[in-house]
Amino acid sequence: METDTPGASGLCLAATLVEAVRAIPYGRPSDRTVEAMLREHRGTCSTKHLFLDHVLADRFPDSEPTIIHRVCQLDRSRARELYGPGVAEVVPEQGLIDVHRYLKISIESRRVDIDATFPGTTPWDGLSSLPLACGPGRDHPAGEDPDAEKRALERKYCDPIVREPFIVALASASSEPVQTG
Repeated sequence: METDTPGASGLCLAATLVEAVRAIPYGRPSDRTVEAMLREHRGTCSTKHLFLDHVLADRFPDSEPTIIHRVCQLDRSRARELYGPGVAEVVPEQGLIDVHRYLKISIESRRVDIDATFPGTTPWDGLSSLPLACGPGRDHPAGEDPDAEKRALERKYCDPIVREPFIVALASASSEPVQTG
């Protein structure tokens, strides 16, 4: 298969791809797969970044995409800042732990973060990191089975009784602008 070469045209194509994925509304597809995301035109950090990982590796192998899972603590204040008051309302007073997926890619010999979970207020420039749609935390580079690895991290760190309402609130708020760059 022919791959796109690095350079201005390759960066432009990669930026267009990332923006197309960012534009997909946030929400869990009925089946948590890339195929369902594409069919239903909604996706989460998991499906969107798995799709980007595969396409970038195929079309832009020099980008060396790596899926990263970040285990992060989210408090109400940060939730309000990132996602708005409606989402912040479902975050418990003590906060919650989430596992967020994003990508690291190589551009011009630098590693940059790509987070296409939500649309941004400005288009990606194709060169710099996109702000992450989560707070600080501990990063876990994914291996051969990113979905199984993320589920294992969720089982280890997350309380589903607390996390699930948060995911639902994110989906319902996804039609509103999110402050992610």
